[in-house]
Amino acid sequence: MVIKRRVKRRIDDNSSTSDIAFLLIIYFIVIAGFNVNKGLLMNLPAKDSTRLAAKNDILRYELDKNGRIISNGKSIDIKTVERAIIVGAALNPNLALILTVAPDAPWQSVVSFVELAQKLKIESFSFKMRKDEA
Repeated sequence: MVIKRRVKRRIDDNSSTSDIAFLLIIYFIVIAGFNVNKGLLMNLPAKDSTRLAAKNDILRYELDKNGRIISNGKSIDIKTVERAIIVGAALNPNLALILTVAPDAPWQSVVSFVELAQKLKIESFSFKMRKDEA
């Protein structure tokens, strides 16, 4: 009785390796098409630049831990802020907007305020975290 032996593949048989390489190339091309960056496009000042602003050109707001906007010690709504920024920008073309954020403020409130500044085309916008007194 003759037993048929299986034919052993040689080490230099690259047919399966080239198939896998081709599939990986296709996979990465497809994934690259889905890589969409979403974010805020804002012009940032140059690292070495200093910009001086007059006191009249600065609007300051604070965002408390509940997401309320505070101006001059009073809580105001976003529509009031929008009107104040529009009036301020009309009077002072170099208007600077400063937002101080409480560390535990809701992130959506911060994003909404930044979107408002972007919508109104405020070129000089700054925000910082408030340091809580321990």
